[in-house]
Amino acid sequence: VQLVESGGGLVQPGGSLRLSCAASGFTLRTYALSWYRQAPGKEREYVGGINSAGGRTNYADSVKGRFTISRVNANNTVYLQMNSLKPEDTAVYYCNAVGTRYWGQGTQVTVSS
Repeated sequence: VQLVESGGGLVQPGGSLRLSCAASGFTLRTYALSWYRQAPGKEREYVGGINSAGGRTNYADSVKGRFTISRVNANNTVYLQMNSLKPEDTAVYYCNAVGTRYWGQGTQVTVSS
């Protein structure tokens, strides 16, 4: 049973990335899912989340209007589309199936010129 994030990398300010959170060993579609991030020297912070059906999302104020969470339950995958990236978005990004101990290993996002 695991969650695996992918899609991180180095991008210039103003650029975009799409992260994926893929589940194996369990059916992700039965869970809401949240994204978190942790920058060096800082505590892990909530980025946003999506309900199990995919019809409701919410976001931290710091990313609202720039990030979008979606899911394709048939693929057992949740996505985090990140646009208009800023240097302060640099962090390791994690996904979590809400209410479970299932966390991914994280994927590094670096926003720098």
